[in-house]
Amino acid sequence: MMPQPLLDVRDLFISFGDTAAVRGLDFTIRRGETLALVGESGCGKSATALSLLRLLPPAGRVVRGSILFEDRDILRLREKEMRRLRGGAISMVFQEPMTSLNSVLTIGPQITEAIRSHDRISARVARARAIELLDLVRIPEAHRRIDEYPHSLSGGMRQRVMIAMAVACRPRLLIADEPTTALDVTIQAQVLELLDHLRRDLSMGLLLITHDLGLVSDWADRVVVMYGGRKCEEAPVETLFRSPLHPYTRGLMACSPKLASDLFFRNGRLPEVSGSVASAADVAGCPFAPRCASALDSCRNVRPDAKPAGHRDHLLACPVHAPAEHALAFG
Repeated sequence: MMPQPLLDVRDLFISFGDTAAVRGLDFTIRRGETLALVGESGCGKSATALSLLRLLPPAGRVVRGSILFEDRDILRLREKEMRRLRGGAISMVFQEPMTSLNSVLTIGPQITEAIRSHDRISARVARARAIELLDLVRIPEAHRRIDEYPHSLSGGMRQRVMIAMAVACRPRLLIADEPTTALDVTIQAQVLELLDHLRRDLSMGLLLITHDLGLVSDWADRVVVMYGGRKCEEAPVETLFRSPLHPYTRGLMACSPKLASDLFFRNGRLPEVSGSVASAADVAGCPFAPRCASALDSCRNVRPDAKPAGHRDHLLACPVHAPAEHALAFG
């Protein structure tokens, strides 16, 4: 019997005013597992992440659905209970550390505040633990760096400080929203390696949010590909990269220099996914249909749900590209 998922998101709908940003999203994360949520900017990834901590901006709201964390529906918790979860059992690494860190404070008080907000310990003990955390995230000379200001640290070090703050209370779920944005390739790999090390060391679930499908090939266990606020494909990482089925997934792979093979190259250049990113406005059919060369008339009128495609762990929201023996299931 499969263990209960650490996080179970069901039929999640998020809107900003009259605009639906996320439409019927389902996914699970198990303890010790890395799930990558992948898609272009505007597909609903960050809104999904913020909803897990009930940190949507005032204009945003969860219209329906459930977010079960260890069998407790986050959407039904009192705010006092939610505050205990944030930064404790569930924590988040945000996109840009320079806007998340307080520029007028040294990093020491910012880390110790994260610790003491959940643990009743003295300032001296909290500072010692903060130095241990900086060591844990591989910041050299942690005993000296703790008294430096964010602007004196490199982008990679600032991101490590954010990770140290996020894991200060040993969370059971860590959300990393575009954790390598604006970092060079070498530092990206170091940050992802660090997150993977912490996932294993702390036995936590990790939700990795990124627009770069190539970035997750070495780090994720499963991948959910989103487009237009919906899930278009989900599979174990080996299955997805061996046999991508959705035309959008294939387009993302073709655009990645790391993943593109001779099959995708045309005239020595990487191709692009033609057309414009879908607007957040609700559509009757498949949101990718206007950009899909294989779209049928029915694709523009009938919204496909993600269903098993060849394997129970491989879900696809596209009847056109489903394996022949499963195509009838989309009827």
